[in-house]
Amino acid sequence: MGGVAGLRDAAAIRLIASFEAFKGLLVLAAGFGLLHALHHDLRHLAMELIRHVHVDPDGHLSHLFLQRIDQLQHANLVGLFAAAIAYVALRFAEAAGLWFGKAWGEWLGALSGAIYLPIEILHLVERPGFGVAAIFAFNAAVVAYLARRLWLRRMGGTGGTGRADRGLSKPSGGRSDR
Repeated sequence: MGGVAGLRDAAAIRLIASFEAFKGLLVLAAGFGLLHALHHDLRHLAMELIRHVHVDPDGHLSHLFLQRIDQLQHANLVGLFAAAIAYVALRFAEAAGLWFGKAWGEWLGALSGAIYLPIEILHLVERPGFGVAAIFAFNAAVVAYLARRLWLRRMGGTGGTGRADRGLSKPSGGRSDR
């Protein structure tokens, strides 16, 4: 792979890797916020937030927010933190694999993105809107792009660091070196 198309391809993969790392950082920050909340009275923090943003503490939205906070206090916050860390590890692994041009990074990205497509289709059907459609379109485009790269890699094309890129010919006799 070379020339302008190769540069565009490398830039696209790096952009996807950066986006996945960013998602991991966001969830990591939220996870540490959750961990911080383990050691504080969530209802007290919620009331401070309500006052800080100048919302009526006796209003309907404030009551709904406080009800959710009360429910969260009873949830297993340690389990939520563990799930957040697992998600962050997955996002960072995917980002690293993509950044360094690894096939497993493309597989991880395509599979982890494809898992969300049915859920996003349901959201699109239940609550159609520009934002939901844009998220679905972006995710579908990333999955299709990574799947195409994997296909080209498998066929020995220019999808990444496949046989053609390493200067290797296809094995003969039906054997596979993978």
